[in-house]
Amino acid sequence: MAFPRLRNLSRRATVIAALLGATTLAGAVAVMTSDKLDFVIGGALIDLGYRFQDPIHPHGHRSPSAVWTEVLSHNALAARVRDFFPRSTHHPLVALVVCMDARIDTNELVGDTRRYYYVLRLAGSVMSEREEEMLELAVDNGVELVVLTTHSECAAERVASDPALRVRYPHLAAGVDERDARSAEFRARPNIAARLRDGTLRVEQVHIDTHSGRLVPRPTHAHAGH
Repeated sequence: MAFPRLRNLSRRATVIAALLGATTLAGAVAVMTSDKLDFVIGGALIDLGYRFQDPIHPHGHRSPSAVWTEVLSHNALAARVRDFFPRSTHHPLVALVVCMDARIDTNELVGDTRRYYYVLRLAGSVMSEREEEMLELAVDNGVELVVLTTHSECAAERVASDPALRVRYPHLAAGVDERDARSAEFRARPNIAARLRDGTLRVEQVHIDTHSGRLVPRPTHAHAGH
């Protein structure tokens, strides 16, 4: 049992050293670097943080109440950090429509923690009229790019393709069936269509590789105004 523990300590020490080194580098170049280098260094620090926390797994069975207590504890820690390091107040320029699958992390997906993004997390990335209106409101408030996504190994798509699961989850399956029609409906809204035509808005459809996070463009009929 000692050897795995030693390996864990060694891994943590390596990650901590890398994190401290990257932080020192970021501080040293902060006043003399380009925006692009700042962005790359910040993205590397995000990635290190994820990799440091990823190996942590809960031990044994815990009740829902214990899980809720842990969520509140983590929130308190995160809030204290943000008290010391306030976030930027950039207005979002991009709206992402993403499935609720926990493996899709939007910060990691775009390598960016700036507040440039509205994020709609929806089962199967299926919009209703409410989400269409919310996206249109976001566009009126300054969003210039809407990204509609699907992803590999999607549970909602698996439900839609399995007759037995369609019976058990009929509304979810129906939503996946009409996803493309909903996307077309959004693009056809008069305000959205006008912005697409005059080039003040772009709507893209992409498929996310769940394991790598890579975005693969999908064909769309929304290229008016591109």
